Amino acid sequence: MSLPQSLSTLLENRVTLELEGIDRMYLNVIIPRLQSVGGVVGFFKKHRNALFVSSALMDPISKAFATAVEAYAKKHQMSVMRFPSGQRKDDIAKEHLAQFTGKEGLLFIGKAQEKSAVFRTEKRMHPETGKTYPWIVKSTAMVNQYYFYGVDEDFGPFFLKYGSFFPYNAKLCINGHEYLKRQLDKEGIAYEALDNGILSCADKERMQQIADALSAEKIADMLHKWQLLLPYPLAVEDTNAGYQYQAFILQAEFSLTQVLDRPQTGRLIFEEMIRENLDIGRPEQVQLVFGRRVTKRTPGRFRTRVVTKGVTPSLHVDYKFSRIKQYHKEGRALRTETTINNTRDFGIGKRLLNLPLLRKVGFAANRSLLQIEQVAHNCLVSEETLQRVQNPLSANGQRTSGLRFADPKVQALLNALLAFHLQVHGFTNRDLRQPLAEFLGLQGDISQGVMTYQLRRLRLHGIIERIRGSHRYRLTDFGRRLALFYTRSYARLLRPGMEAVDKTDPPKGRAQNGFDALDKALHRCCKEARLAA
Repeated sequence: MSLPQSLSTLLENRVTLELEGIDRMYLNVIIPRLQSVGGVVGFFKKHRNALFVSSALMDPISKAFATAVEAYAKKHQMSVMRFPSGQRKDDIAKEHLAQFTGKEGLLFIGKAQEKSAVFRTEKRMHPETGKTYPWIVKSTAMVNQYYFYGVDEDFGPFFLKYGSFFPYNAKLCINGHEYLKRQLDKEGIAYEALDNGILSCADKERMQQIADALSAEKIADMLHKWQLLLPYPLAVEDTNAGYQYQAFILQAEFSLTQVLDRPQTGRLIFEEMIRENLDIGRPEQVQLVFGRRVTKRTPGRFRTRVVTKGVTPSLHVDYKFSRIKQYHKEGRALRTETTINNTRDFGIGKRLLNLPLLRKVGFAANRSLLQIEQVAHNCLVSEETLQRVQNPLSANGQRTSGLRFADPKVQALLNALLAFHLQVHGFTNRDLRQPLAEFLGLQGDISQGVMTYQLRRLRLHGIIERIRGSHRYRLTDFGRRLALFYTRSYARLLRPGMEAVDKTDPPKGRAQNGFDALDKALHRCCKEARLAA
């Protein structure tokens, strides 16, 4: 079997279907006005005209909600089952889904005790009168959660769960691939399914259009629809007074699936790609993927992990509370997916209406990882190019010095540059100064003038380009390849090779033995030619 020579070759010639879309979404569904002590006090005193506020006022609402859930289950001839210990809820849902034959409906109602945010009453004493009075405080407690597992006509399988105690926070889980399958079925477009994906499709262009059309508005409409159909914790009067649920993004997965025509070839290339990119989880290279600056105060772990379950390897890159996972899906496709667990990692709000901005980040992260891997897999440059960039250059009446390969300052500059070239909005003079200082081992910052000289130098050599209408720059395709060639060949070949031939270093490797043999051969040639060695 002939193998593709690089990841680029594989993705150019062996991909039969490519799909970019939202995968799983987990939404926090809450009433914003009831998330603070002040909001709860206002609900009971100003809205419901209570003389005092106590958790005793919450108990009747909770009991009424539990009664409504039981009545709903009885009406639809199903019981409220308590989830068995040790059994995954998703596995139970799959069993019910396998027996479901309709287009839309509720599969079952489950109940489980989970820790949740609640409000409780504590007694406090007035400092002057000495009398006690109730005071509302925010706390956590183990409360019943009602899981409504169902099938939506447009979205397919989903679940919506409510907490059984005030403020009755809820969560909604949907899957974008299931939404896509439902829409393809509706339009009569033939397709072959992967587990949580698409293997082949009769109309690939329309398939991608449908995936792109999954919007925040459609998700919000679906949520509202089922909230009207299912038991609701609050009364109509409460909703009309503005105490309404809103959706916030708790977790969002954005995937890129590339189906390969020769799965065995894809597996071999993927394993080679993993070996080549084991260091992509370094803090400065995490920025290559996520486009965010990492400092000493940035929370979270930054690493690359290669996980092998059975015989299926996968690559994981972590950034703050988010992650990119890459693996060979079902032996048929290369799956790259970004999971964002906190939208604020990227300076984006959590409201569902921010989904378009989050899509850009997630899909850009997937593409960025693939782009890095493709270039890293084959980042060679020609001898002519190498000589050209190392020599001084004159362009448009401007002259600049060359970028000498073994110059530590050049290596530091290109390493620092790689940490920023995939930022969505590019980088500025200021952005590059601190990381360059760190690579050079300087305690202070680099001056603006010195950085301006370096940026001009990089621009004239074609390594970076200015983004039109701004003072920001981005790395060119040529610059990316050159920077990776310089830094990787220096770090992996030149530096360890020179250390290996250091005579003062006792351990000898293959490189040292080779240089010793060459040294002896040269001495022998000089002696035979009667030349002084």
